[in-house]
Amino acid sequence: MSRSYGTLIVFVIIGAVLGGIIGDILSGVDALSSVMPYLVHSYPVLDITPSVLNLYVIKLTVGLSFYPNLMSIFGMVIAIILFRRY
Repeated sequence: MSRSYGTLIVFVIIGAVLGGIIGDILSGVDALSSVMPYLVHSYPVLDITPSVLNLYVIKLTVGLSFYPNLMSIFGMVIAIILFRRY
C-alpha cells in the first residue's frame, strides 16, 4: 500500500465520518446518556461564509464549514494510528 499524503487524508476523512456516525448511533444509548452530550456536541473550528460568483451562464457558490465533535476527532486519531501501523 502506498504511504502518501493523499492516502493519509483519505484515512483521516473516513475516520472523521465514521467517528461522527458512531457518535450519533451511541447518542441514543441510555447507559451513556451522561457522557454522550459532551462527545457529540459540535465545536465550530472553521466557518467560511459562502461566496457567490455569477457568470450569467453558471452560478457558482463556494463555502466551507468544519464543525467536528469529539467522536469524530477520536475517529481521526484512530485512522492516523491505523495508517501508521499498516
